[in-house]
Amino acid sequence: MLLSKGTWVVVADGEKALVLENTGPLTKTTLRVLRRDEADLEIPGADTDRPGRRADPGPGQMSAMEIPDYARLASERFAASLVARLVRSADRGKFAHLVLVAPPQVLGALRDEMDTALRARVVAELPKTLTNHPVPKMAELIAAEIDKL
Repeated sequence: MLLSKGTWVVVADGEKALVLENTGPLTKTTLRVLRRDEADLEIPGADTDRPGRRADPGPGQMSAMEIPDYARLASERFAASLVARLVRSADRGKFAHLVLVAPPQVLGALRDEMDTALRARVVAELPKTLTNHPVPKMAELIAAEIDKL
């Protein structure tokens, strides 16, 4: 049931995501690519070489501000846009079941962005990084992990 025909599988990391659909029967997972997304890693202000400064009370006093973690911010923004597209697809009835495959930190970011309706469609979460594998290898690894559940 977890990888039944028509189940969508999202394989993501902080920089890219593949939205796949299982087109095979329960006995043979066959993933078809529906969409490929890549994060826009360009963040305004990220190219400054010094942290910002702010005025402190007192004459001529300034304090340095912490440099933001731009990679984390880009990853969170990417997760939010990915979830927004999944919500639109779910609302249109494109899928009933969803499997998420991503590193733990990315899974957490995706979970944080999901509404209750989309979360109800998630049938499995696999804390793995598979984005650099070819799609047939992904299908094999995901099916093996699902079988363990």
